[in-house]
Amino acid sequence: MAKEIERKFLVSGDGWRSEAETGSVFQQAYIVTMDDRSVRVRIADGKSARMTLKVGKSAVVRDEFEYEIPLSDALAMIDLAVGIVIEKTRYRVPFHGFVWEVDVYDGALQGLVIAEVEMRSEDDRPDLPDWIGREVSGERRFSNQYLALDGRPPD
Repeated sequence: MAKEIERKFLVSGDGWRSEAETGSVFQQAYIVTMDDRSVRVRIADGKSARMTLKVGKSAVVRDEFEYEIPLSDALAMIDLAVGIVIEKTRYRVPFHGFVWEVDVYDGALQGLVIAEVEMRSEDDRPDLPDWIGREVSGERRFSNQYLALDGRPPD
């Protein structure tokens, strides 16, 4: 079992693009959603798939179990999605010893851009790039689970 320790922010501007690595296109569907847990399926670049179980109520730390699954199974599960299927392109952006993941949403969530930084410890204090906007860690309405269920929140 892994621990997911991350902070999440809205993105302000395109300053991150010049430092970004090549993006990966994701389709992401939630199969089970509850207040303190979720099961999701994610297809990356139409080639590989993973199923992830996340458990926890903390705004920053959750237990995470992730497994590779057959692409055909993921495609079948996406048809069982609760809410919308999230479409996004994820870019990795290295900055001062941390890797930021910038998600540019498409489809029903088009126009939304969110950055996450995964940390090794809750005590980590990553430097914030100048393209980082308001922190939304702990604002459930900006979690992918709630975006799938409720759509894009007002900024």
